[in-house]
Parts: sequence; structure tokens; C-alpha cells
Amino acid sequence: MIAFMAFTMVFSATAVAQNFSGLDKSPLDIAAYPSSYKEPNKVVRITYGRPQLKGRELSTLAPNGEVWRTGANEAPEITFYTDVNFGGKDIKAGTYALLTIPGKNEWTIILHNAINQWGAYTYDEKTDVARVKAPATSNAKKSLEAFSIAFEKADDKIEMVLGWDKTRVTVPIKVAM
Repeated sequence: MIAFMAFTMVFSATAVAQNFSGLDKSPLDIAAYPSSYKEPNKVVRITYGRPQLKGRELSTLAPNGEVWRTGANEAPEITFYTDVNFGGKDIKAGTYALLTIPGKNEWTIILHNAINQWGAYTYDEKTDVARVKAPATSNAKKSLEAFSIAFEKADDKIEMVLGWDKTRVTVPIKVAM
């Protein structure tokens, strides 16, 4: 009986062993402001997938005029921990999905309520909370292989900067008073 129980335990442990997949080709990343982990009072934080160019053109990965998931895999989720003015629009504290519509000289940045969605395949404009226009430049000195998002302090505001290849898109964020 003891031998049977030992055999059953060994066999069942082997039968339910996990098969873990390899590393994601577009790993998840987080950007926040303030960026220091020692600073507990965050204003904003975003989680997003970081696709790589891998010899491809930005214009084929994020085509002008088309809604883009702003990264890879799931649509990014941006959390504002306080009310803010995002690119000229007042936004209540909360979590939103972030999509974009790339353009040559400006991008449309979309905040909407349909969080936890894969890509932009099920995007419905009715879920928009705000749409803002942001200037885009494509003459950065340094090319970024991986899509990146960063927050920077600039005078009386924070800037969310999207960067990929030599393109940079900047959205001002002001903490509501």
C-alpha cells in the first residue's frame, strides 16, 4: 500500500508539471512618474509591450492613419493616480487603455475605457474618454530598436514621450489643482 501511494505521488507530480513558454518577443515594461521606486506618490504609470524593429519599418508596424495598440500584445494601460490634464483634456484619476493613430507630423492619442484588450482589434470609438493631438518628430539623433515610453519633468508639467526608431511623440501632462 505504501509503495502504491509513493508511486501515485511521484506519477501525479510528474503529470501536472508545468511547461513554461519562452521569453516574450515583445516584453512587458512599465514607465512611471516619478520614476524612482523610492517615491511612493506616483502621478502616472503605464504598462506596455515593447516590440522591436528587427529590420522592419516603423510605418509598416504602426501605419499612419490606423488605430495602433501603442506597443505590442495587450493595449497599454495607463493609470493616473490623481486628476490630470492630459494633452489639454481634463482626465479623472483611474486606469485607461491607450491607443494611438500615427501620423506624419502629429499623432492622435486615445484614452478609452476598454482596458484588458488584446491589441486594437476590438476597439470601439464609443469607449473613448479623450482624444488629443500630439506633435511627432522623426529626426531624433538616436534610433530606438525597441518601442519605448518615458516620462520627463518639463517646467510645470510632465511629458509622456513615445519613441521608436527616430520618431518621438510628446504629450504634456499637468497635475490638476
